Amino acid sequence: MDSGTGLLAAAAAVRRLRPDAALVLSSDPDGMPWGPRTPADLTERALAVARHAAAHRPDALIVACNTASVHALPTLRAELEPDLPVIGTVPAIKPAAAAGGPVAIWATPATTGSPYQRGLIRSFAADTEVAEVPCPGLADAVEAADEAAISAAITRAAALTPPDVRSVVLGCTHYELVADRIRDAVQRPEGPALTLYGSAEAVAAQALRRIGAEPAPAATPSRELTVLLSGRAGTLPEAALAYEEGRLLAGTATGAPTGAAVPAPGEPAAEPAH
Repeated sequence: MDSGTGLLAAAAAVRRLRPDAALVLSSDPDGMPWGPRTPADLTERALAVARHAAAHRPDALIVACNTASVHALPTLRAELEPDLPVIGTVPAIKPAAAAGGPVAIWATPATTGSPYQRGLIRSFAADTEVAEVPCPGLADAVEAADEAAISAAITRAAALTPPDVRSVVLGCTHYELVADRIRDAVQRPEGPALTLYGSAEAVAAQALRRIGAEPAPAATPSRELTVLLSGRAGTLPEAALAYEEGRLLAGTATGAPTGAAVPAPGEPAAEPAH
């Protein structure tokens, strides 16, 4: 679940790990974007989206949205667990810092500099040089698959990114859909090799662990895909097909990775244990 197409990266990661999985994608086009909403309003929207998904009796629910994970996760878990495991998403700051700095965190303007993100930096990157990079308009541009707006937003954020960074943390699930473009914009010919850290693969793996399932990438593929748009049955938006992840879910792509690194086993980028 997410407000929009930010859920594609996590859903595609689940499909790669378990091609036989039937997937329910629950988003909220009527209420997006969630970022500018108050925490209470956002939680209400997220709870409605989660309830629509839960009505299909899934084995697990992935909250594929950093903002919703920050504000709504306790409420979602209070209502849905233990019957339905709820897996949240946080930026992969811990593994990026462990690999060595300097580190840049690309995030929405609302998240950049927030107490939540600053808390993660204090907890996991206190001894690492960290640059917080706001990316105004990037999530909206990705949502719309607006090529010109994506390029402009990435160019602006790249200009704010220190030239010596070794890692970029993708602090919004939408950004994982354009990871290769972010890498191309930030990597300096004279600079260190750049690693991007996304959360989708680790969150998908965490979901399988929570339900006691093993990865089975060679399993017979399932084409069972349910799309819920603010609770209404629908289809993948046309903009979703602009991305490899969307085409994979629609059954028209090979499923190649997007280029964002993930933590090694034991270093999940999913939310902290609870």
